Amino acid sequence: MKMRYFTMMMAALLLGSCDLVSPDEIVNPNVDESAFLHSDNPMETWVNGTEKELALHVSDFVQLMEILSDNYFNNYTRSSKVFDIPQLLYNDADVTALQRHVGALREMADYGLTTVAQADPSTTTADRFHLLSIKAYSFLLAGDFFLALPTENGGVLVEWKSQMQKAMEVLDQALPLAQTDEDRAFIHTLYARAAYRTGNREVATNHANQALACSGDFCRQVQFDSKNGVLNSAQEAIWGDWFQPLPRLDFLDPKYYQLSSTDQCPITIAKAEEDYLILAEAALADQHLDEAKQYLSALLRLVKQRPVQADVNDQLEGRYNGGLKAFPNDPEYRVQASPSDSLRSGLIIDRRPPHLISVAPISGTSVTQAMIDGLDNHDSALELVYLMRQEIFFAEGRRPADLGIRLPLCEVEAAHTADAATFTEAWIPAFVPRNYGLDEFTIDEKAKTVTIAHNMNRVIVENARSADVAPFE
Repeated sequence: MKMRYFTMMMAALLLGSCDLVSPDEIVNPNVDESAFLHSDNPMETWVNGTEKELALHVSDFVQLMEILSDNYFNNYTRSSKVFDIPQLLYNDADVTALQRHVGALREMADYGLTTVAQADPSTTTADRFHLLSIKAYSFLLAGDFFLALPTENGGVLVEWKSQMQKAMEVLDQALPLAQTDEDRAFIHTLYARAAYRTGNREVATNHANQALACSGDFCRQVQFDSKNGVLNSAQEAIWGDWFQPLPRLDFLDPKYYQLSSTDQCPITIAKAEEDYLILAEAALADQHLDEAKQYLSALLRLVKQRPVQADVNDQLEGRYNGGLKAFPNDPEYRVQASPSDSLRSGLIIDRRPPHLISVAPISGTSVTQAMIDGLDNHDSALELVYLMRQEIFFAEGRRPADLGIRLPLCEVEAAHTADAATFTEAWIPAFVPRNYGLDEFTIDEKAKTVTIAHNMNRVIVENARSADVAPFE
């Protein structure tokens, strides 16, 4: 590894990592590679630091991917003001940062698996498992959100489908090292995700079933620590009033909250719900509506079993507070997902004093068993699957991949890559509304109704035969 990578990583590990040094210990920021590798238990330090970087990078992805989607609108000037449009330029600093996050996670995992492991005889199977899962996750981020990226420092560009194949190859290495059913469920779910995105129905459903066989309710999260400065940047935007949810998703906000001034909520990166969603969508692709409904019913039971945090004080959230536009803040409002959809109650919740709210920190949905039972055709069922994907993965940064949006190669990388020109323009499918259309809605104050301009879950179904969305169709 080049020295500049080591210097960057050591700065992150030694100056900001939780549980690496005691507060009263002195850290030498000029420690060199040899000194680090010959220190006590360097692998433990490296794994802890790499997991810390994973958490920080995931929170940055979540913050930006949520406003890139129809989940949230950035109502203030903090964070990106162009992802909402969506405008994704190859010289955008946020595009560059996200690409660097992917590369940093991959390089940190590789360095630990090779150099640190060779230097530290106390390296454990668990250490290797953690680093391999992080490396695989870096390829998943590349495959979900970018057109193409290198898979090694200074390497050639690899398109997104091959990034997913790389992820599966690393997951094959990680699986034998998993020591618990929860770990095995985690790896199988990531494998199912990679295969799902590439449209490989057989592999995706095989791993989804294996994941659920290992654990029917597993949930893997990245953790944060305010005491050591490991902060959830998505929480700052969502718990604060920077971001406002699309009104029909109001009941899910804020997924990240504070009961005290130091609270930092974890972010879920994999959970059993995804396996049920993959199996339901695969059943629909095989024209097995009743089977899909069974999976959706099992999924709904799981969501209802997930924890709910009661008595959250969100009273400072005025759904406007001087922002760019006002959002509804009254539970009397009924919401329709598009001008042609029926009005629904219960999607706007009352945050006004003296009301406290309940929040679903892992999964929530507005879908009911009656809605599932009433499904009578493929298209309505597929639309419901994508509604549940949107709601269940809400505030987890997953939605742009379902909408088929892909980030370009950044300018810095393009300047050093011969075949970069093909990938320097973002891919935004023609059916994705421009000019802030993803976040557009109108309010009728007299009738107490909110009308969303575009029901993107229906748009996905209408374009399911395109190469951009609904990979099993």
